[in-house]
Amino acid sequence: MLNLPPSNTALYNHPLPQLEAWLLSLGCRQDERLRHRWTVMRSSWQAELLLDTEQVIVRYVGGGVGEVVRSFKYSLSRQDIEEAIFAGP
Repeated sequence: MLNLPPSNTALYNHPLPQLEAWLLSLGCRQDERLRHRWTVMRSSWQAELLLDTEQVIVRYVGGGVGEVVRSFKYSLSRQDIEEAIFAGP
């Protein structure tokens, strides 16, 4: 079990190792060279997540909608970001 703050805590209140553990627990894979880049694959879509300085940028491909790019500020809660990202494109 992860030792994370409550799910309604803003993402900017999570230390980086906790964010990385959270992403791993959700099935994301970290790029070995570009450590801020993560990928996630689902049955109908895949996405690239970039941990930018002020936001999480998500680029979806697949899912019948082509490419979709969204960004989420770190001021949003972990729960809100998780629900938005993993709902898909």
